[in-house]
Amino acid sequence: MDKRGADQSAGADALLAVLELLAGQGAPDRFEALVDEARLAGLDGAGLGRLERAVALARSLHDERATDRARAARSGASLAVLTDTARDLTLSYDLDGLLRIVTRRARRLLGLDMAYVTLRGPQGACYIRVTEGSRTGGDTGETTGPGLSVGLRIGAGNCLGGVVQRTGEPIWTPDYPADERFTSGEAPDPAAALDDAEVVDPGDEAVRAEGLRAILAVPLRSGDSVIGALFGADRRVREHTPQEIALLGALAALAVEKAGLLDRTRAELLELERDSARVRTSLARMRHVSEAHGRIMNLVLAGGDLPHVAKAAGDALDATVMVRDPGGRRLAACGDFPGLDEEAVAKASLDAHALRRPVLAADSVWVAPVIAGSEDLGGLVVRVEGGLTDEDERLLELVAQSVALLLLMQRSTAVAEGPVRDELLDDLIADPPHAPQQSARRARRLGVDLRKPHVLVVARPEGGEQGRAVVWASSYAYRLSGLKTVQGGCVVLLLPGVDASAAASAVSEELTPLLGHPVSVAAAGPGGSPDAVGPLYAEALRCLDAMSALGGTGSAAAVSDLGFLGMLLSDDHDVDGFVENAIGPVLDYDAERLTDLTRTLEAYFASGGSPTNAAEALHVHPNTVSRRLERIGELLGPAWQKPGQVLEVQLALRLQRTREVLGRRRAATSPARLPAGPLD
Repeated sequence: MDKRGADQSAGADALLAVLELLAGQGAPDRFEALVDEARLAGLDGAGLGRLERAVALARSLHDERATDRARAARSGASLAVLTDTARDLTLSYDLDGLLRIVTRRARRLLGLDMAYVTLRGPQGACYIRVTEGSRTGGDTGETTGPGLSVGLRIGAGNCLGGVVQRTGEPIWTPDYPADERFTSGEAPDPAAALDDAEVVDPGDEAVRAEGLRAILAVPLRSGDSVIGALFGADRRVREHTPQEIALLGALAALAVEKAGLLDRTRAELLELERDSARVRTSLARMRHVSEAHGRIMNLVLAGGDLPHVAKAAGDALDATVMVRDPGGRRLAACGDFPGLDEEAVAKASLDAHALRRPVLAADSVWVAPVIAGSEDLGGLVVRVEGGLTDEDERLLELVAQSVALLLLMQRSTAVAEGPVRDELLDDLIADPPHAPQQSARRARRLGVDLRKPHVLVVARPEGGEQGRAVVWASSYAYRLSGLKTVQGGCVVLLLPGVDASAAASAVSEELTPLLGHPVSVAAAGPGGSPDAVGPLYAEALRCLDAMSALGGTGSAAAVSDLGFLGMLLSDDHDVDGFVENAIGPVLDYDAERLTDLTRTLEAYFASGGSPTNAAEALHVHPNTVSRRLERIGELLGPAWQKPGQVLEVQLALRLQRTREVLGRRRAATSPARLPAGPLD
């Protein structure tokens, strides 16, 4: 074989070796070794050129295949990082925890030396919120140098961060310190320039302290507003590919979306917790309302009276409760109502009945209507500190309904028992009375104890209308555990008590507004046995007749209110009581201090009301008489010299003097004082 053929064969063998080496993924230095071996073997000229060209192509293919393998490896790692990122972002974090996850994943995905996030503060300035990969310890916020640390304020000037904030677009540089586009000097406006003169920008000492060169920043958007930026940085010069920029932007968008979702979720959870708390509170209050209403209704149905119902209502509402009749008079209460504004309560009562719901009368005082259909049965006055909740107001309405039911039940019971009660009182006031012992037993069966003090009241409607008066009297007597009947056009009431005058006033104050015309009321008592009822009735009738004769129609009085006339009308002619009421304080004063006020009064009246003449009769100075008369005025009251009272005072003085004379005569003629006679 000639030399040319041998060269061609050697060249073909060398090319085949290159292909085998390329197929076997040989090392790059093996390609150079093939060229050297061919040259030693004497290959030169065109064959050697073809071999060198083949080696160059093989090396290029080898490098491309290595690049592809590296890219595939990086893609696999990036996919793993993306998978981890997606998994992490499904977990629950607070804002700082979420931003730390994003910065950590950004470093791994892009192979960065450092990543950090800035957020806009309340006044518009941006601060570093989270860092990852800081050399100066800035990741924890406790820096050991002037680096990019958590809490560092970022200026709004012509630095990279400021440009991102203004433009809202991603921006990057392969070598930030050397990039003339970014300076830490002038800001876009004077206000920002002043601001940046006082702060450290990322392009200044902080970036140099961290040794950062390549920096990539993408905005964090909330709607149309830029709220911060996500930064990725390297400590070497580096070009950023569009894919890397897009990936960092996607991470930033995902972080904002996740943060917004977290905020919305937390806000919804907080609102749900509030709603749940409100529902639990409302349910607890509703349960309290239901239980309290049940207790009060059970009390009503068990026969409880108004004071017990008022006490139960006060306990349920944690308030002071008063039950009033349609005329505004107190029927029952739990607690006191000092300083109650009666005018405001009266106005609120009208509004409450018109609206048919509780109305605020004054500070902490509410009025609730007690109604049955269209009938006004009275009202509840409630004082509660701190106001009423909706549930409390509902409970107050239910309490008012319970009180209305109780009043109707009492009225029905009174009407049902009316004939029996009327018959009993008729027998007690009959002349002569029917079997007192039997009447006492009948009264006890009706809940009336005739052995306790009681007064008798006679009420005569002056308008001729008796129907409503009789119905009212039945309910009133039942409510006070008394008796009622009708005699001669008058309502007769036998009520427990010791003050006849107060009983007459109470009946007049309640019955007169109900009827709308005058009612004359007379009373007598107290008495303490069934036998005393008849005489009390007769005494009350005489008092009523005397009131009419004296022009007192439509008024209320007891026998004791008529002075000496009452003494004359009384069956027992209580002289001692009359004297005590008229001049008792003067008599007591003389007895305690051994003074002569009584004798001064007698001399004063005997002299025609002249202090000078009285002084001559008493052999004292006129000033002494004047001082004694002043003392008498203090004891008897300022009206003691008015015609009505002065007559009673004079009559009482006469009766007292007469009793003293009779007393001395009885003592003088007493057998114990007669002189002893001679013995037989």
